[in-house]
Amino acid sequence: MKESRGTRAVFAAAAGIVRPIMNLMLSRTWKGFEKLPTGGFILCPNHVTEIDPLVVGHAVYSNKRYPRYLAKESLFKVPVLGFVLRKTGQIPVARTSVGASESLLAARRVLDANGVIIIYAEGTLTRDPDLWPMRGHTGAARLALQTGAPVIPMGHWGAQDLFPRYAKGIKLFPRKRVTVNIGDPVDLDDLRGVPMTRSVLNEATERIMRAIAEDVAEIRGKEAPDVLWDPTEHGQATKGRNFERGSASGESEGK
Repeated sequence: MKESRGTRAVFAAAAGIVRPIMNLMLSRTWKGFEKLPTGGFILCPNHVTEIDPLVVGHAVYSNKRYPRYLAKESLFKVPVLGFVLRKTGQIPVARTSVGASESLLAARRVLDANGVIIIYAEGTLTRDPDLWPMRGHTGAARLALQTGAPVIPMGHWGAQDLFPRYAKGIKLFPRKRVTVNIGDPVDLDDLRGVPMTRSVLNEATERIMRAIAEDVAEIRGKEAPDVLWDPTEHGQATKGRNFERGSASGESEGK
């Protein structure tokens, strides 16, 4: 994807601020980045802490690709941050069905231009008590099946030690380490070119989440759960910080 001079300049300026801070707070291990396609692809990481976008963006940009996220529309109204989001080509996601469709069209244009779209398929921070990836939403699967773009799973672990899930502050000492692990493309070939029914979307989503869980398991040196955590089966809200009490206010980072 050929980036404009202005886009490259804003990315470079933002990276010039964020990367030194991230390197100061976190040592890092990056694995499997040679697996990333040269063309457009959908990157699906796990989601354990609110600073994940910085960790993932740092890793992707440092491997010479420009990360594009599907981000809440409200973030584009925040002074300075909104400017950076717009100038770097991030994609706003509205809560209406029309807005969601427009977001998918914008994402498709990025993929068609050989860009990188990052989607947190879980839609929010995991509710799993042990921070394993949980049940996913179908947005990433839908985009992949509509566009034919490959889905690349990413597992990462360690950033939650610096900034625990929904914490009020960071834990700088001792210095933490984050490991980012790129997996093999998710095999969706048998699901492409068939009617995009709910069962097809659910199957594609399950494969994506299972691949992410296996990437996380490799880092953690543990077996991933046989069945991924489903918040609705545990009386948890799928949005908001106070999910154990059923609060639906707060964030949502995906579809």
